[in-house]
Order: sequence, then structure tokens, then C-alpha cells
Amino acid sequence: MAMSTLPESETVLSSARPTVRRIAPERPWLWLADGFRDFIRAPRSSLLYGFAIALISYGLTALLGSLDRLPLLLPLLAGFALVSPFLAVGLYGISRTLEEHGTVSLATVTASLSDRSGQIALMGALFMLINIAWVRVATLLFALFFAQTPAGLSDLLDLLLRTETGFVFLAVGSVIGAVFAFGTFAISAISIPMLLDREVGIVEALATSWTAVMANPVPMGLWAVLIVLAVLLGFATFFIALIFVMPLVGYATWHAYRDLVSPYDPSAHSQITFLFVESN
Repeated sequence: MAMSTLPESETVLSSARPTVRRIAPERPWLWLADGFRDFIRAPRSSLLYGFAIALISYGLTALLGSLDRLPLLLPLLAGFALVSPFLAVGLYGISRTLEEHGTVSLATVTASLSDRSGQIALMGALFMLINIAWVRVATLLFALFFAQTPAGLSDLLDLLLRTETGFVFLAVGSVIGAVFAFGTFAISAISIPMLLDREVGIVEALATSWTAVMANPVPMGLWAVLIVLAVLLGFATFFIALIFVMPLVGYATWHAYRDLVSPYDPSAHSQITFLFVESN
């Protein structure tokens, strides 16, 4: 990979630490390639992590069915993307450990997470609050469109996909959900990997993530689409594909952070700047 900088860097946000790079549009494909290599280097940890996520998804679906709360399934599945950056924190730890030590073990991953556990927990709480807000909005929207709760999953799908009201509900819900998704993606794209890697606060991590997304609309837009497609593949296969795609996306997110934010240099000027990153 060859890297070249602009003749004059463009300052986009005042900060004491990170330098945000402007990257080439095709970089997300390389993040996936790097993520796949991490998967191959730590197959047991990767599959166990993915299996745990799939098992939780199955359990949540069964719980909602037993409580006759299936209408919540749709917003919760959509909200999965809102909290997935926090759910993948262990995967970031695995990638970081592989990067530093070449091998991975439970002890080294736990050690990499423990130093920043407080900040990461606060970030997780923030994403959970965003997800709760989204579920509440989706629940109220469902109540506005439909008079009664469907009896089962098949009835819910018939209601949504075979009625005019269902199509309108999905359209309105998609627009509102897109607003939640964009905002959450912008502040979470690299914020948790950054918290794991550096001595920074939540506000700085969120601001850096937002800056990186705004500075790179094309590659980060592609990255968002790839994440959505991976999540949809997981749901379309009744969560089986999550066993594989969740670790892959998690590892790729760590490499996205490494690509978008330069290593911390204490002697550098206190600014977040743009740099071009180009591949041969």
C-alpha cells in the first residue's frame, strides 16, 4: 500500500490526538480481506463468538414468540445493527491481539479489554439507549398502523407483505429507521475500536468516528451497505450465517479503524486532519 498526503492537509476538527485519513473508495474490500485473514488465524475463537451471537438471536426470537410480542421482532432485528458495534468488542480485541502478538488466547484478549472496560461499557450503554428509543418509536408506529397484534410469525409476515397498510408501514418505518441507522453508524463506525486502542474519552471517540464518516462518504457508504448486506444474510438464513459474518465484519471494522485513523503521535500538532490513502 502506498500512502501520499495532500500538499496542505485540511483541518476538520480540533483534537489532541487522532489524525483522520481520507481514503480511496475501494478500501472496504481490503478491510474484509484483512478480516478474513484474522478469521483464518483464529478460527476457534471466531466461530465460538459467532455461534454465541446466533444463539442469542434464536433465544430472543423464541422469547418474543412465547410472550406474544412478535411485532417487536422486526425493530429488534433492525436494531441489531445499532448495537452490533458493541457486541463485536471482543472481536476487536482478538484482531488487536493478533496484530500485537501474532497469536490469540483468552488471557491476552481479556487483558486488552480490561484496561478500557469502563469507557467501553459506557459506550455500550449509549448504544442500548439508542436501540431502546428506536424500539419505542417502532412500537408506537406499529400501534398507529395496526389495530391488533398478529397471532404468529406467519400472520405478521402476511400483515406486512400482503396488505397495503403493511407496505405503507414498512416504507415509513424504513425512513425513520434510516435516520436512526445513519446517526448511529456515523458515531459508531470506529469509536469502540478507538476506545479500545487509545486513552481517549467517549466524546472524542464519537467525534472522530463522525469525522471519519463525513470525510469519506463514498467508502463509508459502501462499508455501511456491506454491513447491511451481511446482517440481512444472517437473518435470511435464520441466523446461521451470523456465525460467519459477525466475526468477519467485526475484524474488518478493526482494520477500518486502523486505516482511517493514524497511530497516535504525541509530538504531532493537536488537530484531526485529512490524509489520502491510496492502494497500488
